[in-house]
Amino acid sequence: MLKTIAGFDRIGEENAFAVLARANALAAQGRDIINLGIGQPDFRTPEHIVEAAIKALRDGHHGYTPATGILPLREAVCADLKARLNVTADPDNVVIVPGGKVTMFMAILMFGEPGVDILYPDPGFPIYRSMIEFTGARPVPVPIREENDFAFSAEETLALLTPQTRLLILNSPANPTGGITPRAEIETLVRGLEARPDIAVLSDEIYSQMTYDGNEHVSLLEFDSIRDHVILLDGWSKTYAMTGWRMGYAVWPDALVDKARKLAVNCWSCVNAPAQYAGLAALTGPQDAARAMVEEFDRRRKVVVDGLNALPGVSCRTPLGAFYAFPNITATGWKAKSLASALLEQAGVATIGGPDFGILGEGYIRLSYANSTENIQKALARMGEFLDTNRKD
Repeated sequence: MLKTIAGFDRIGEENAFAVLARANALAAQGRDIINLGIGQPDFRTPEHIVEAAIKALRDGHHGYTPATGILPLREAVCADLKARLNVTADPDNVVIVPGGKVTMFMAILMFGEPGVDILYPDPGFPIYRSMIEFTGARPVPVPIREENDFAFSAEETLALLTPQTRLLILNSPANPTGGITPRAEIETLVRGLEARPDIAVLSDEIYSQMTYDGNEHVSLLEFDSIRDHVILLDGWSKTYAMTGWRMGYAVWPDALVDKARKLAVNCWSCVNAPAQYAGLAALTGPQDAARAMVEEFDRRRKVVVDGLNALPGVSCRTPLGAFYAFPNITATGWKAKSLASALLEQAGVATIGGPDFGILGEGYIRLSYANSTENIQKALARMGEFLDTNRKD
């Protein structure tokens, strides 16, 4: 019998893809399924980005690139960070990767081993905990609470640090909650982290350009006092509707960037060359399509929140970022994953049960409003009909 290392028995997955597969299977059977489960913009990649990739192929960009990515793209990342966030970065610290998950994988792999604590948001993106457990490190959940508008608490986070803590993972704007942590809270956290230069911080900022109601995005790279142990995660998938292109980037501190480069050499050699030229066009070309997409998400956000709060037994705080709503369904009497399954199988609406995002996800489901307003309204109507006739007391 083949025997793999113990870590593979601990590894989890992202259930959104399992829900997507089931939704597609039901649709193939002729069922009318509305998918509010998958975290993927329903927009096309802007044409100038597509054309840049085609041109790159025609121009002969068929070969290997540097493991960290082509220099013009890394320079464009730095220029974009400066223009958007007034953050200065060096192209030599930028690593282009095939999707944002890769940066999570590398960072957790670098710091995770038995005897080590790694802190991560709960509820949060499921790959955090999955990878932590894979390495044998102890996963320590940082509670993300509804009563705090799904922002993390600096005081609560700092209280969880131990001498064994080696990595802290933060995410704002957040998946699955849509929460944004305000500047004052981040500044408090930074002051606490100044005393722990031995702790690396992975700041997942993949939704950095999706904020609403005048809320600002605060990047951890703004803070010089902790910058030498911050890893920034961002990319193209959400902002430019490029999920299938598999394009992400990280800004690594000096002490870690060569380790990240070596992992790249050992694992994927380099990111697809034409895709890198598409990423360059995305950052340096017109931003109208990206802005229009966020404006449309904002309109849908209002429809989703109003509709959810009108459902029996459901309450929903207004998400401040990303494109997710995380309604509280406790008063329906349903367990979250059972409700998500029943909504898909019986009502034809795909959502994700909160426990797929962590222990504290019970009592919630996640809806993505990266779907048309018409479909969202139809889904809400179906959910209302289902809950009217399937209330559990």
